[in-house]
Amino acid sequence: MDFNLANVDLGIIVFYLIFVIAVGFYFGKKHEDAEDYFLAGRNLTWPIIGFSLFASNMSSNSLVGLAGAGYKDGFSVYSYEWVAVLVLIIFAVFFLPFYLKNKIFTIPEYLEKRYSYTVRAYASFIAVVLNILVDIAATLYAGGLVINLIFPQFALWQIIIGLAIIAGIYTITGGLSSVMYTDSIQAVILILGSACITWFAYNEVGGWDPVYAITDASHFDVMKPLDDPSMPWPSVFTGVLLLGMYFWGTNQYITQRTLASKNIRQGQWGALFAGFLKLSILFIMIFPGAFARVLYPDMTEMDMVYPTMLFDLLPTGLLGIVLAGLIAAMMSSLDSGLNSVSTLITMDFVKKLKPNLDSKSLMSVGRIITTIVMVIAIVWAPQIGHFEKLWDYLQNTLAWFCPPIVALFVMGLFTKRSNNSGALLGILIGFSLTAILIGIKLFDANVALPNFLYVAFLHFVICCVAIYVGSSFGTAKEEAQLAQVVWNKTSFAEESVSLKELPWYKNYRYQGLLLIVLVIIILLVY
Repeated sequence: MDFNLANVDLGIIVFYLIFVIAVGFYFGKKHEDAEDYFLAGRNLTWPIIGFSLFASNMSSNSLVGLAGAGYKDGFSVYSYEWVAVLVLIIFAVFFLPFYLKNKIFTIPEYLEKRYSYTVRAYASFIAVVLNILVDIAATLYAGGLVINLIFPQFALWQIIIGLAIIAGIYTITGGLSSVMYTDSIQAVILILGSACITWFAYNEVGGWDPVYAITDASHFDVMKPLDDPSMPWPSVFTGVLLLGMYFWGTNQYITQRTLASKNIRQGQWGALFAGFLKLSILFIMIFPGAFARVLYPDMTEMDMVYPTMLFDLLPTGLLGIVLAGLIAAMMSSLDSGLNSVSTLITMDFVKKLKPNLDSKSLMSVGRIITTIVMVIAIVWAPQIGHFEKLWDYLQNTLAWFCPPIVALFVMGLFTKRSNNSGALLGILIGFSLTAILIGIKLFDANVALPNFLYVAFLHFVICCVAIYVGSSFGTAKEEAQLAQVVWNKTSFAEESVSLKELPWYKNYRYQGLLLIVLVIIILLVY
């Protein structure tokens, strides 16, 4: 396949890159303090929040991976997407009101209010490590590989440095405002570009009949049978749901956007809007992989499905726009990772060590930390190719590390019994199990484990039990303190009264029900 760009396409890409850097400098001039820099002045509305949530979630790995999955493994990968819709509804109903009520800068900050600073520091440290070594570095590496196909004259390390510097410049200068506004633009480009690929592929193939003719019917099933080796249907309601709870409900990388909302309604609407956008992924990112089965029946490298379709199907000009969308996906993930790590380190550690720093100083510290994180990611990303075995295992990192974190939030939010003693026991047992699971994988121990999604859920249950049992020791917080951090029926009823004053279409609960209906319809069809 010849991956050559016309001058028009190249010009579009260059223009886009200059544009996002300009946006960063524009917002950089507007920041006056840490709240402006890290949380966009807590003044964002639902469309910006929803688009940014969607764009941050969709990286180059996702575009390439989803098309490859649609080609080889079928539609079961869509379970991660529709489950995310349910999780975002749960997040909007239960989690977000307490995050905003406490005016936190970071998600781990909630854990300090609920338990102690030690618990907050643990959760923040895990998030920082995962964001740098997995999220940011993986996006740089995978994105670099794709762009290297288009620009083979540049070495992989040069492309990685270029991507990091471009994303770093507008993130360092503009903070969360530039991240979210550029994410919104990038989300629109991403959606329209992916829709174009689907449309051109559909026309080239001649409809669905040729796909059905060469493909087993089970390929199009979202829910797989009990004996499926990769994603049996019960695992969707255990491991996939758990990973979704971590990613969409407790991960600074994503949830920082909702912390910047103008008010609770804007945050809830934004979360549900992101859920609505997630429903489109089956049609605009997984469908093309199915069409590629007809176009390229002998394709062996799944990561080549998406870039091959781009260059094979799209005309000059449109190719440049869609490639800008591909780069946009990388940028959205990179800027989100850089900004979230900067916020975590600055607010969870530096501010604790230097409590006398004023807001402007914290903003300056945040910019310095973003620069340092960018350099670390640049250094680490090329090394991933030398540790293929290790990197395969890193794909399971969420399943290894997230169960104790989710358990801390779930037990803290929904039970008054949980206290700091229980949280510390949950961390101790949870991290010990994480270390054992990593050891089994790294050293090829002859231990037959169940599907990793089942293992992750069992890990979560054990951590919850540990928190419950451990809470028999120590003392609980006072009732007044718990009222600020623990969900209760009274607060839910009070919200119900306030929602009655809104037209039905502005009631986020009705919006959530509509999303659930759409999910059910899609699952019935596929």
